[in-house]
Amino acid sequence: AIVITEQPISVSIPMGYSFTLRCRAEGHTSLQYQWFCQHQSVCCQIPGATKQDLPITAQQTQLYTCRINDLYKNAIFSDWVKVEVHQCVARGLPPQLWRGEPVIVLNPTEQRVEVGKPLQLQCAAMGVPAPSYQWYRNGHLLEHQKKKKLWITHAEVSDAGTYLCCASNSHGEHWTNAVDIHIGSETLPPAEHLQLCRLVFPLATGKIALLVGNNRYQHHPNLMAPVTDVFDLSLLLEQLGFQVVSLLD
Repeated sequence: AIVITEQPISVSIPMGYSFTLRCRAEGHTSLQYQWFCQHQSVCCQIPGATKQDLPITAQQTQLYTCRINDLYKNAIFSDWVKVEVHQCVARGLPPQLWRGEPVIVLNPTEQRVEVGKPLQLQCAAMGVPAPSYQWYRNGHLLEHQKKKKLWITHAEVSDAGTYLCCASNSHGEHWTNAVDIHIGSETLPPAEHLQLCRLVFPLATGKIALLVGNNRYQHHPNLMAPVTDVFDLSLLLEQLGFQVVSLLD
């Protein structure tokens, strides 16, 4: 029997970044290792990749697995893992002294969607190991939205709100920008929308609250509470008759 004691891990890294995939196994005899990669449905053996560690300099997104053999011709394969490669070095990412904590490389964008039409939001983050994702709407966790892409087949009015996503791994977490999603059967043409604003805003004489939730700090780990605090406070202030403007970071 061959037992894998350390599986390789999926990573999400910038192009040109050097990383080592590791696989460890135990058996009753000496063991032999052979790594394989798969790109665009083509799987091939990596020449010379016969050690427990596989050094990689990231060039393109690929899948990897390791086969372990013993002297009795028993064989077992490790989990398939994904090495996702981002072309973001030119934009100054990752930061210096990067230790694999999540870094957002793609933020979702504000959208206006008609009722019944599909809604798709997308984000992406680098990390070692590869980050997991969790989407939120108006500060509330969306139970089944745990991928880079948030997909709603038929948008309803209740799907409108402020969305953001948390990318996390064993080194920490990082939040995307918050974006407003508007759901409606009709949208005013730009000229009519501007005319409406000119009519409404001069008449606004009520109380106005500006909420700023700072989540990202240069010399302190990212915080989670300011995001939910802003949403909770905005609901409370709206009940007290305030017109609320909420900003993050």
